[in-house]
Amino acid sequence: MKSEESAPGSIRPGGRTARVREAVLRVAGDLLAERGFAELDLAEVAARAEVGKTTVYRRWGTATGLVTDLLVDMAEQSLPRADTGSLSGDLTANARLVARTLTDPRQGRLFRAVIAAATCDEAAAAALRRFYDIRLTEWSTCVEAAIARGEAPPGTDARAVLSAVSAPLYYRLLASGDPIDETAADTAARAALDAVAAGTFIAPATKS
Repeated sequence: MKSEESAPGSIRPGGRTARVREAVLRVAGDLLAERGFAELDLAEVAARAEVGKTTVYRRWGTATGLVTDLLVDMAEQSLPRADTGSLSGDLTANARLVARTLTDPRQGRLFRAVIAAATCDEAAAAALRRFYDIRLTEWSTCVEAAIARGEAPPGTDARAVLSAVSAPLYYRLLASGDPIDETAADTAARAALDAVAAGTFIAPATKS
């Protein structure tokens, strides 16, 4: 079993190798958005990216290896968390960022494809969990700052708060089909903020 350090696509040196990675991941993302995970073919990715097929197979190995590295790249390229000075502003910024991502013509289809892959491929599921772990960890500091300012009760679970913000928007994307717009984003943020104030997200171990 390969270690995380030697997993496909995990080595990210600069120069030509970095340009190859950028080209391959861009094409892989385009194909995922166009056709979904089931039709992601490494040979076609190599041809479209104008990269040797042997290089692609040697570095990424499988379609799952490509998806894994694509998610790593997406996490690396994501915008940093907002710092508006208030929990309300930060959660609203988070919700609007999620909404913009999910309604982007390319990114919305890409997330659908990656989530679909995660439902039937454990490696893809693990890569998706790592992606969200990175994003939740970065944004958790806004809740921690809110606790320090007295805007949230001590012991509030930051990851639970952020999950509550984005969950309604993903439900609209994957299930109901209702519009994902600024109104929906702001409503999700306000609902999470109300729950924070009510102590809903206080971790059980810290409750008296």
